[in-house]
Amino acid sequence: MPPPRDAERIERFTRAERYVHWVTTVLMLALIATGAVLYNDQLAIYTGHRQFIAVVHLYCGFALPIPMAAGLFSKAYRADTRRLNRHTAHDRLWLRRRAWKQGRARQYGLKVGKFNAGQKLNAAFQCGAILVMAGTGILMWFQNLVSVSMRTGATFVHDWLALAIGFVLIGHIWFAISDRDARAGMRRGTVPRSWARQKHELWAQEIAEQEVRAGQDRP
Repeated sequence: MPPPRDAERIERFTRAERYVHWVTTVLMLALIATGAVLYNDQLAIYTGHRQFIAVVHLYCGFALPIPMAAGLFSKAYRADTRRLNRHTAHDRLWLRRRAWKQGRARQYGLKVGKFNAGQKLNAAFQCGAILVMAGTGILMWFQNLVSVSMRTGATFVHDWLALAIGFVLIGHIWFAISDRDARAGMRRGTVPRSWARQKHELWAQEIAEQEVRAGQDRP
């Protein structure tokens, strides 16, 4: 008899982690949409209410770090933050050998944990970009804080970094679209055990060991 369907799946993200991801995603998309209107005069004329859009852009920017800060109250979120901040020799090889392609990590004998090197780089870039965008945005909005030349520099950094964020976000969405099980992990919180063994072998082993220990602790 085959095992129950639930037994074939393991938890990848808790509800708190998924909420942080989706709220951050909504705020990021709102910032991209309102930023595009503010940057492009034709879009601003077409939509109208430029001042209102500027205020929405400002407050979405101020709100962007809040979900991530709130996530720190979750033990699982803190654990994943530590995982994302820990880079190994396998991560460097994973990037150098383009092992993100289907099945290449196992082919090269690379051990991938819960997050691969690409996901770690994306998280680091997005966190750093959020801080820089917030800082430059403040200088642009509160014009009396600094000189005109500094505001010009802040605008330059803000605009080009926004473009880089857009390209990175497109890449993130592309990889998500190409992996149905990864999307399910963020949407439902669970992934097939077979997927975890294939794509994140070290993490699958870690989950199996936790399940063994939990079984031993039961009376």
